[in-house]
Amino acid sequence: MRIAVVKEIKPGEARVGLTPAGAEDLARAGHTVLVERGAGELAGFPDEQYLAAGAELVAREEAWEQAELLVKVKEPIAEEYGFLREDLTLFTYLHLAADRPLTEALLAAGTLGIAYETVSDGTGLPLLAPMSEIAGSLAAHAAAAHLTRPTGGPGVLLGGAPGVAPARVLVIGGGAVGTQAAKLALGMQAEVTVLEMSPARIRQLDGLLDGRARVLMSDVATVEAELAQADVVIGAVLVPGRAAPKVVSRAQLALLKPGALLIDVAIDQGGAFETSHATTYADPTFVVDGIRHYCVANMPGAVPQTATKALTNATLPYIRRIAQQGAGAALAADPALAQGANTRAGRIVHQGVADAFPDLHGQGADERELALQ
Repeated sequence: MRIAVVKEIKPGEARVGLTPAGAEDLARAGHTVLVERGAGELAGFPDEQYLAAGAELVAREEAWEQAELLVKVKEPIAEEYGFLREDLTLFTYLHLAADRPLTEALLAAGTLGIAYETVSDGTGLPLLAPMSEIAGSLAAHAAAAHLTRPTGGPGVLLGGAPGVAPARVLVIGGGAVGTQAAKLALGMQAEVTVLEMSPARIRQLDGLLDGRARVLMSDVATVEAELAQADVVIGAVLVPGRAAPKVVSRAQLALLKPGALLIDVAIDQGGAFETSHATTYADPTFVVDGIRHYCVANMPGAVPQTATKALTNATLPYIRRIAQQGAGAALAADPALAQGANTRAGRIVHQGVADAFPDLHGQGADERELALQ
């Protein structure tokens, strides 16, 4: 199979879809690996490493046009929509429930879009987990940095000081993002509370966090009580394939203390706070009703070398499967991979995306079953 990797052009994104080691694995298996020149440079993987791995260096247009399977990190942006076509399988993060224009472009082109974030193996989301863990770690780092005065914060040290209380960090959501954010914040000696809706997960978190954090059942009353005490609120909720639920309303901003900081890690899925909109590392924060919001999209893009290695470790077994069997056969044989199919043959084949855009194609069991054909 012809597998192509292109340079990411979404602003602030420095990751690349495949490491040289991943390219070598696929080339040794007899596949043609096409890599756009310069695709890995910002992640610390120069062209020479891909050449040594057995990949071919090509121009951007050639990579898109020759690919049977195109492996990316982030969803295509508007200037890439013209490359989409019916005989292309696109394997990347898509987050379609928060992106109508891309959904429409994939449907119009007839592209098979397989989203990393909805591949589900019964134990979790194996292709989302590594980036979620990195994003959670970065959220804790952002909390520490943006509480300081030079970044516009109130001048609070996350871990406090002898005789001075630490900052209070509220994490809403106890999945991979929330768990890692809590671990890092605890490591920096903050006072941490995690809100979670699953009783089973609450019990797990008590063990994972060694009893050092308060882990509470999430309900409206508890959310509001904890918001009033928090210095930092990290939104870490996710429903695979669907827009993130809004866990903090604009009216609830009035409950927060002056100088509080909201960090919305769910922004790629539309955001967990009603007042959120995506920002970049170049201009990461904005203020609504006196409350600062940090809503940087593509957070793991800040550590592209680490993130690319972690992503390739997770995606490579699935890439191998698609390359060896063909996309249709791989989807039919692997229920976990089949959950990743979002668009196919001009229809939406993932229920979460169909629910987000009920006026578009793809509602009903017949379309969902296309993912397995």
